[in-house]
Amino acid sequence: QVQLVESGGGSVEAGGSLRLSCTASSYTVSTYDMMWYRQAPGKEREFVSLINVIGSTRYADSVKGRFTMSRDNAKSTVYLQMNSLKPDDTAMYYCRCDIYWGQGTQVTVS
Repeated sequence: QVQLVESGGGSVEAGGSLRLSCTASSYTVSTYDMMWYRQAPGKEREFVSLINVIGSTRYADSVKGRFTMSRDNAKSTVYLQMNSLKPDDTAMYYCRCDIYWGQGTQVTVS
């Protein structure tokens, strides 16, 4: 079983930045595609970004150009650098690997 632990959420003003981290319990990060999703209150969970095993990334149109996903295999960790944050980015952010999900980290932009 894979365990995913997110961190780095918080409250920021519009235009600010945050960096989320997701640490996996095993070598998962280097051998599986890793993803970030988010869920705002009253809305469905939505895809944010993906990084595959060769390091290629893909982003939702709503975050393209503002968010950057990266991976550190040695630390079994993926990151989501979020810049130019908007109130619409307010949500619980979840890390996902295959069928496994983290517990989420809250991002609030005012």
